Amino acid sequence: MTATPLDPATVARLVDDAVTAPSMHNAQPWKFVFRAGSGTLDLYGDPDRAMTRTDPNHRALQLGCAAALFNLRVSAARNGLPVRVRLLPDDGEPWLLATVTVDGTAGEDHQLAALHGAVRRRRTSRYPFGDEPVPTALLDGLVAAARLEGCRLTVPDPWHLDTVLGLVRDAEHREEIDPLVRAETADWVSPVRGATGGRRDGIPAAAFGSKSSAGPTPVRDFGRAGPVPDRGWAVFEERPQLALLSTSGDTRVDWLHAGQAMERVLLQATADGLATSMTSQPLEWPELRWTVRDPVAAMGHVQMVLRLGYGPVGPATPRRPVTEVLEIRE
Repeated sequence: MTATPLDPATVARLVDDAVTAPSMHNAQPWKFVFRAGSGTLDLYGDPDRAMTRTDPNHRALQLGCAAALFNLRVSAARNGLPVRVRLLPDDGEPWLLATVTVDGTAGEDHQLAALHGAVRRRRTSRYPFGDEPVPTALLDGLVAAARLEGCRLTVPDPWHLDTVLGLVRDAEHREEIDPLVRAETADWVSPVRGATGGRRDGIPAAAFGSKSSAGPTPVRDFGRAGPVPDRGWAVFEERPQLALLSTSGDTRVDWLHAGQAMERVLLQATADGLATSMTSQPLEWPELRWTVRDPVAAMGHVQMVLRLGYGPVGPATPRRPVTEVLEIRE
């Protein structure tokens, strides 16, 4: 098979899809460099967008970058471009996370292309979900999606769900009493609805979701630090449908696989008509993260806790323009 090589216009379209990916606090910590001479597209993490207090080893940063990488793979497949990805290609450049090249021998990936319609529809919903359980057939499909990226998705048993929810509450309490964590979060939040100050990143007030009127919620409350006058109150689900995304190891390569698996699961869930959000709070505290895992599971490193269900779709959050995240070199 002969594949058309990448060109700047095509790369811009691919990156435009890539940057719709989720990232911690919507920091969008990625940078793409297209080398026109070789037709190579490099993905870098941006250390200036790192959370030094809650993500000191940059695990969450690399998950977000890997989610953008997965979106790029989906976009390439939709455009009939078979690509090959090499993770961490240069030990001398720690922020170079992946290299993407067109490879005609890779073959077309119709499963990836089929997810393209969900790329721009995926949203993080911080609203209550209904009590209707996610059908087993859909959960099985999400498990299979994670497996395609070398990861495992598990639904915790009731006793384990109680443990995870308890850890979420513990993590929230730790955040409340840690001024450095609160300050770091505040840097990425726009608490006044409609007043983003021209920012193309972070969490705007419109995306805070509802405020809980009946105790703790399974989602992070970005509006806790300051009141939002027109923010509504609601009762969240008492027994949320959570799923744990895990890897067998906990290396940088594992994180990059996990970020791609996370986005694959989120896109598949979106295509299946599910609302989604992420519950990462207990994973941000090393002393809590190990307890999130299922002790009987083979893959013992939880990389993300996903919340699934039927409910309102969250609003779109601002995105940095392609011209800001894509550099073209000869």
